[in-house]
Amino acid sequence: IDFDLILENIKDLNSLVGEGISQIEHTPRGARLRRPEPLPLTLYQNGIVVGNGAFRPYQHPATQQCLQDIMDGYFPSELQPRYPDGV
Repeated sequence: IDFDLILENIKDLNSLVGEGISQIEHTPRGARLRRPEPLPLTLYQNGIVVGNGAFRPYQHPATQQCLQDIMDGYFPSELQPRYPDGV
């Protein structure tokens, strides 16, 4: 696993979705600015944790696919249904 590549690609993906940039949220009385909630990815020596999820060892196929998506420069495909515009 190329951790340097993962970290570099995460920075690039974050900039694609406008990290730190507020978005307009429409409300019944008008609109307000809202910052999107980040989704933390914690890297450990022997696995990862995505958000508040369970620990996932690197040997697990879903973990390998998640990290491969990031190393290829894409958002993890497992997150697309929940975050179609990126996270």
